[in-house]
Amino acid sequence: MSNKLGLSAGRPSENRKKQALAAINDEGRTVRVNFDVSEEEHLRLKLFAVKSRRTVAEIMRELIDKNIPKLSE
Repeated sequence: MSNKLGLSAGRPSENRKKQALAAINDEGRTVRVNFDVSEEEHLRLKLFAVKSRRTVAEIMRELIDKNIPKLSE
């Protein structure tokens, strides 16, 4: 069956996630980091992300880049 409207099923954020991952992978391999925060900290972080139209991961990567010195090469 042809899709004449140009619509497709899937997650709207999928393309954005792929673009973000491609940008990250240009810098090297990635690893997952997990840590606990209070419910209040989590809410503050999520609200900040929504207001700034970014993901929590984008915000955390920016905080790391701005506040932790890079390893010497």
